[in-house]
Amino acid sequence: MGVIQRQGIRNSIITYIGIAVGALSLIIVQPHFLTKEEMGLTRLLFSFSSLVASLTPLGMTATILRYFPYFRDRERNHHGFFGFMLIFPMLGYLFFSALLYIFKDYIVAQYVAQSRLFTDYFYYVFPLTFFLGFSNVLTAYSYSIFRTSVPALINDVLIRIGSIILFTIYFIHWIDRDQFVMLFVAIYGTQFAALFAYIFIVDSPSLRVNWSQYKEHSPMRMFYFGLTLSLGVIATLGLRYMDTIMLGTYKPKEANLNALDIVGIYSVAAFVATFVEAPLNALEKIMTPKMADAWKRNDIEDIRQMYYKSARYLLLIGGFLFLMVNLNIDSLFQIMPDKDFSLAKTVVFIISFGTLINMATGNNDGMLYTSDKYKVTIWLLLGLVIVAYINYRIFIPLFGMNGAAIATALSAFLYNVTKFILIWRYFHLQPFTRDTPKIVGIILLTGAIVYFIPSAGNPFLNVAIRGTVITGLFGSLVYALRIVPEFHHLIPVIGKKK
Repeated sequence: MGVIQRQGIRNSIITYIGIAVGALSLIIVQPHFLTKEEMGLTRLLFSFSSLVASLTPLGMTATILRYFPYFRDRERNHHGFFGFMLIFPMLGYLFFSALLYIFKDYIVAQYVAQSRLFTDYFYYVFPLTFFLGFSNVLTAYSYSIFRTSVPALINDVLIRIGSIILFTIYFIHWIDRDQFVMLFVAIYGTQFAALFAYIFIVDSPSLRVNWSQYKEHSPMRMFYFGLTLSLGVIATLGLRYMDTIMLGTYKPKEANLNALDIVGIYSVAAFVATFVEAPLNALEKIMTPKMADAWKRNDIEDIRQMYYKSARYLLLIGGFLFLMVNLNIDSLFQIMPDKDFSLAKTVVFIISFGTLINMATGNNDGMLYTSDKYKVTIWLLLGLVIVAYINYRIFIPLFGMNGAAIATALSAFLYNVTKFILIWRYFHLQPFTRDTPKIVGIILLTGAIVYFIPSAGNPFLNVAIRGTVITGLFGSLVYALRIVPEFHHLIPVIGKKK
């Protein structure tokens, strides 16, 4: 347990460092060092390649985590499991690259009018897809041998630092645009090489497969398992990148901007909105394994309490972050070099509001995924991808990037309503308590009061003033209404110690 706790602490620190570096890159560095079109180009290249890369492993990432324990034997090099796992992403990459090449002209035709720069560099999708797909597999293997901190450092921090260095070099004109795109892809090639080298240093795996060990767990059975679970991962990534990919094909409403400009602006807004969602991702990592254990014990009461608490705390923390982000958004855009970024203010509000609704329903994903109804969730996700695609087709032509945000929030809302119904139907549980309307009231009251605070003229001073008022008012109301017992009892204890 000590090792797990130490790795958990290290990984948490690395994750938050990665978020900070990512914020520095996307909110400060890129808007100053790149044009909006160049920001859109890098985002579209990455999003498109990531979506294809989610297909290339053929489910091997899920298979590794599920089946590697049956082959674990370091003295025998894990019976060549490392070599076995590399077969699938290689075959997947060859297959999907061939499809990508066959339909290249059709894909390019969708973007050539509005995102010409993307079509000029479309061939870089092939190596970028390779690096991203194999990096996902290598990361899963690292986790399976209980080596998590260094891969997290490589994936979450070093890649982003490398990108900032690249943007700086390009800004001071040491390289031209062609070299910039080539080095942008090379950064992810470095990620792949670093993960590959790290695995060989710490584990010394073998590429020679001992096929006699695969009689009990046949490759086809493992492939079917991985492919089934990976459908949910593919759907999730599709939802994450579909807005960016589709925005690049539409003519913007703003006459002075092209589609890649809009993608660049939208990417900043979407990143800002994800700050609200950060506690959900952190809580899921902690609570989902506990829910799995509770299901194993068939402890419905424990599951019920975790479900209630996750919904209460996530709505509380998410509401606080929602206010901090949206009530300071004008100040944030004031420090950016281009006034066009302020066009995304509504995008931030819509996406973060959809995220807040998602958080209000608690850890419903963890509950369904760890139950015997997990396959229902996978098909639900696939259905959601279709619904989201239809929503993007409807709303982007009508409202541009605001339409993309509306489609994202609406799809998330429908997904959560469906999960709410399924959990109620299968387990007779729902996440809301008498504290829920209190928390909603606190969010509305705090937002209404802080919204009317006049500007101090300086964006940094505005953030300091509004942030202080939000924190003090929000915290006081939470304490006064006794919503969080742990928080309520903390202050008297501190008083006694004094």
